[in-house]
Amino acid sequence: MDADIILFNGKVHTIAKQKEEITAVAIKNGKFIAVGSDSDIMNFSGSATRLIDLSKKRVVPGINDSHIHLIRGGLNFNLELRWDGVPSLADAFRMLKDQVDITPSPQWVRVVGGWSEFQFAERRMPTLEEINAIAPETPVFILHLYDRAFMNRAALKAVGYTKDTPAPPGGEIQRDANGEPTGLIIASPNAMILYSTLAKGPKLSYEHQVNSTRHFMTELNRFGITSVIDAGGGFQNFPDDYKVVNELNEQKQLTVRIAYNLFTQRPKQEFEDFDNWTNTVKLYQGDDMYRHNGAGEMLVFSAADFEDFLQPRPDLSDNMEPELERVVRLLVEKRWPFRLHATYNESIGRFLNVFEKVDKDIPFAGLPWIFDHAETIDEKNIERVKALGGGIAIQSRMAYQGEYFTERYGAKAALQTPPIKKMLEMEVPVGGGSDATRVSSYNPWVSMFWLTAGKTVGGLKIYSEETVLSRETALELYTRGSAWFSNEQQKKGDIEVGMLADLAVLNHDYFQVDDEQIKSIESDLTLVDGKIVYAKGDFSSFSPPKIPILPDWSPTKSYNGYYSPATHKADQQGKTKGANGADSVLAMVHSCVGSCNVHNHNHDAVRTSNLPVNNYTAFWGALGCSCFAF
Repeated sequence: MDADIILFNGKVHTIAKQKEEITAVAIKNGKFIAVGSDSDIMNFSGSATRLIDLSKKRVVPGINDSHIHLIRGGLNFNLELRWDGVPSLADAFRMLKDQVDITPSPQWVRVVGGWSEFQFAERRMPTLEEINAIAPETPVFILHLYDRAFMNRAALKAVGYTKDTPAPPGGEIQRDANGEPTGLIIASPNAMILYSTLAKGPKLSYEHQVNSTRHFMTELNRFGITSVIDAGGGFQNFPDDYKVVNELNEQKQLTVRIAYNLFTQRPKQEFEDFDNWTNTVKLYQGDDMYRHNGAGEMLVFSAADFEDFLQPRPDLSDNMEPELERVVRLLVEKRWPFRLHATYNESIGRFLNVFEKVDKDIPFAGLPWIFDHAETIDEKNIERVKALGGGIAIQSRMAYQGEYFTERYGAKAALQTPPIKKMLEMEVPVGGGSDATRVSSYNPWVSMFWLTAGKTVGGLKIYSEETVLSRETALELYTRGSAWFSNEQQKKGDIEVGMLADLAVLNHDYFQVDDEQIKSIESDLTLVDGKIVYAKGDFSSFSPPKIPILPDWSPTKSYNGYYSPATHKADQQGKTKGANGADSVLAMVHSCVGSCNVHNHNHDAVRTSNLPVNNYTAFWGALGCSCFAF
C-alpha cells in the first residue's frame, strides 16, 4: 500500500512508548499506516507519495486543547489586538497607538485577554490616563483576565455609561468623586458586566467572521494545535454563532478538529435550553472534524464560581442545588455527557453532593462528565470524582494569575493549585487546556512551561520540584489525555498505526531546550487529517495558499496574534509620536522592541540576559533604560 505522504529523518515522540526509535511515519487517507525507521517506512513510498525530510526535527502528536473558546474566538479574532506574550507595556502601548490610528469609526480597538501585568517589564497595568492619551476619540476596551476592563472615554460614550447608569448585579462601574464613570469596570464577583459590555461593540460581517475564524485556526496551527474542545461561552448562542464553523466544515476548510459543548445563555431558563437541545441535537452528531460533545461548561448560572483571585471566593446561592439537580437529572436521563465550570473546592463539594444524589436514582454508569478548572480541589473530592467516573480538565490560568492567588491564599496553597499529580496518581482522567481567549493565551507551550517549570508568565515560581510535571507527562495531558474529554481516546492523541494523522514538527526540541525556551516553541509543520495545514521555515514550500486578512484594518494584519519578535522587529522610529500626549506615554519606558531609539541598544538581547534589568530598584533598572548595560 503506497502512502500519500511520508515524513522521514525526524525524532518522533509517541505517547505509547515504542520499543524502537521512531524516525518516520507513513500516512494514507488521513491515518497513520506505519511508524518506524526510515528504511522500514520507505517501503510504503510510491510514485505519487510526497516525501518530506524532517532534518532531525522533533515531531509530536497534534496538540489538543481540552478547554478553549475557539468558536467565539474565531468570530472575533480579526477584531482583537492581542497582547499575548508582549514583553513590555511600552510595546503594548505602541501597538495600541498604531491600531487606534487605522481603526475606522464606529469600530473599537479591543484587547481581549491572554495577558498579565506580570509579563511586562514594567510589571504593572496600563492606566486610564495613558489609554485616553493614546485614544482620545476611538473607543478602546482592554480586558484583563475576568477581573476588570479598561474603557477610555470614547468607549464609555459608545456604550452609554453615564453617572445615572446602574451597575448590573455582580459587577461594579468605578466612579469618580462626582459619580461619573472612570472607565474601569470590575467583576465583583462574576464576569457578567465584562461579557455584556464587550457584547455592545460592533461585530464583523458574516464574510469577515468566516475569514477571521480561518485565520484563528491558522494561528492555532502555528503552535501545533490540531484539535480542540470548545467549551461554549458567554454570548455564544447555538445554533446562530455556530454557522461559520459549520459552513467551514462543509467546505472542508477547517484546519482544527472541533468538538463543541452547548452552553446555556439564559439564567433561570437553563433547563428549558437543555431540554430543547437534548431533543433536537443528536449526541456526537457530526464527523471527525466537527462534532457535538455534550452540555456545559455552564449548566446553571447559579453554579458559576468565577476565578477572580483578586476577589474573595464567591459563595454560591442556596438555590444552586435544586437548579443544578434539575438539569443534571435531565442530562443523565438523556445520557448526555456534561462539563461544569468549578474553580473552588467548596463549590466542587456542593456540586458533587448533587451528582451523588442523582446517581443514586439514575446511575451515571460510565457516562463521561467533567469538572473544568478545579484549582483548589482536595483529595477527598478527587476520590468522589473518580467514584462517579468523572474527569478533570485543567487550564493554565494560574500561569497568568499565580501572583494574585499566592498573595491572597499563600505560597503553600499555591503549590497544589491545581493538584495535578494527585489526580494522576488516583487515575482520574486529566486533560490539558488553556481557557483561551479571554483569560489565558491559547499558546499551549506557555502551558507546558507552567506545568513543567512551575512558573507563571511573570517568572514567579509557584510549584516545587515535587509538584511540577515531567515534560512527557505535560505533553500527554495535551494529547492523549485531552482526547478522553471528547470520547476520542481510541482514535487520536498519539502517533500510532490506525490513529488520525495529526502531528506537529517543532522548531525547537521540546525535550532538549531549557525551561525558558519552551515558551518560544512553535510548529514548523502542522498536519491535520494527514494534510499540511501550516508550514514555515525549511518547510515553507509546503505551505497552503495564503488567504487575505479581512477587514484591511484588522490588527491581525499587523501583528498576527501571539507576540513574535520577528513580526515586531520593524524600526519603530517615528511611530511612537501621537497627539494629546501619546508620544510621552509611549516613551516613558525604553523596554521597546528592537533597538532603543534613545541609545541604539538591543533590548531583546538584554531581556534574555541574566542582568536584573526588569528590577527598577536595582542598579541597571534604576538608570532609567533597561538596555543601559549594553
